[in-house]
Amino acid sequence: MPICIECRYPVSSLYTTYSKADDRTLGKGVRLTQCPRCKRFADKYVEHDFVVLFIDLVLIKPQVYRHLLFNRLGRDDDSFDPSIFRLGVLLLLFDVYLTWARIEKATSPSGSSNSLSPPLPLPLPSPATNFSSNATASGNSSLLGVSDSSPSPISTFLTTQPILIQYLFFLILCTLETVAFHLPIRTLLSLRLPRPLSYIFPHYPRPAVISTALLVSSFTKLFPLLLLIWSYDLPSSASAVSWAVIVNNVVALEILLDCGVPRAAVLAAVGAVCRAGVGWGILRAAGVGGGVAAAGVVETGDLLDWWKRIACYIGF
Repeated sequence: MPICIECRYPVSSLYTTYSKADDRTLGKGVRLTQCPRCKRFADKYVEHDFVVLFIDLVLIKPQVYRHLLFNRLGRDDDSFDPSIFRLGVLLLLFDVYLTWARIEKATSPSGSSNSLSPPLPLPLPSPATNFSSNATASGNSSLLGVSDSSPSPISTFLTTQPILIQYLFFLILCTLETVAFHLPIRTLLSLRLPRPLSYIFPHYPRPAVISTALLVSSFTKLFPLLLLIWSYDLPSSASAVSWAVIVNNVVALEILLDCGVPRAAVLAAVGAVCRAGVGWGILRAAGVGGGVAAAGVVETGDLLDWWKRIACYIGF
């Protein structure tokens, strides 16, 4: 059932259509429903296009999250909207690029001209990650900073694999990290926990809506598209994207559950810790964990350290 995006009051419909021939997106033949509680339009975004929605998402307006989660993408049968699958795949591919590029940049020897960059349409801004014909000629197909003059801290098993194998490795890594982030949050919210824990983890038995909220709030992972226009320092840009994703995840959970920012932050922290553990374990098993941890550029490691500080601050 749709709700008013201003006060969350349930309404029977968001608009009334007077003419089937007119276009609803142009506001013709359509009258928006007035909320009986707050006397404002129940959902003004019915008449707005995607550009306005994207701008308000960047501004973190609660109304646009309520519009997307309750009135547009949410379904009564707790199933995913088809557009969420497309968004999830797109975010996963961008996550693969960011993770691969940050690890490659962190583990490549300084001053080396033989390191390669991930074969994705987003070029790395640093000259150290340009393609090198000398490295190709010498049979070095590694994208992780292997140099003839300086050994790489990454295991030789991964660096000697073809590009496709390396891409599949990072694809599996990011997929498992995403699952490890969503699954604990969905599980905690679907269980009826005893009294002390129920104050921290509210009961919300709609896992599809929870994943939808987390995916929609992770839209800032698409910002590396700007690297096609402007040249930025990749680690700094990826860290900024990670901070934006953190803030939006907490806001989306707070708006969806109406539980307050501290409880939403704890939920996001649980997911971030699980994601960090899975990512660290996979990288460690592949021999990548040591060099990357020393550089401190893996997104999951940054999130884990940040959430530890948040937990100490709020008293958990």
